[in-house]
Amino acid sequence: MANKIYPTAAAALDGLLFDGMLIASGGFGLCGLPERLLTAIRDAGVRDLTFASNNAGIDNEGIGMLLRTRQVKKMIASYVGENKEFERQYLAGELEVEFCPQGTLAERLRAGGAGIPGFYTRTGVGTLVAEGKPVMAFAGPDGLQDYILERGIVADLAVVKAWKADTTGNVVFRKTARNFNVPAATSGKVCVVEVEEVVEPGQLDPDGVHLPGVYVHRI
Repeated sequence: MANKIYPTAAAALDGLLFDGMLIASGGFGLCGLPERLLTAIRDAGVRDLTFASNNAGIDNEGIGMLLRTRQVKKMIASYVGENKEFERQYLAGELEVEFCPQGTLAERLRAGGAGIPGFYTRTGVGTLVAEGKPVMAFAGPDGLQDYILERGIVADLAVVKAWKADTTGNVVFRKTARNFNVPAATSGKVCVVEVEEVVEPGQLDPDGVHLPGVYVHRI
């Protein structure tokens, strides 16, 4: 079995980063944010990045620090407040934003990880979210209703933050810090997990594992 444990975030990302890549990042606000991995991405100097994440952190925290260094080209996000640099770049036409309702974003990440290329949802029908997307009518209790097609997200890299992992990659998150980390992790072609504690195989309760090691490539 390949060793999944790396001593630093920079070492764990070695050989994975390239300009123009799509990165799925866990976290909700500043909760469950892979801070060290995001710092290592900033320090690596890669540019023209697209991030799929619930939000962009705040000014100079989380993905916000990568906005400050102009390394982000596009955000796929559901909450775009509380970040003045985000706002400034978007209004100035310097940052592309694909607004995605929160539940839809979570499902797009989950679908990508499950090999599902797309799904239909009523969320966003009749709004700006639906512009340019295929529409299909499905029968329901109230007759035919329109649904829009949303596409699954498959990221080049997923970066997530967890509480514990064993050396084979089985992962446990702590309370609300789980948030978007699980769907983000599964959506990545490669998944790197930042953890607070590493334990030996057998030390985690199998029923308490939130992310199986098959999804995790580096810790």
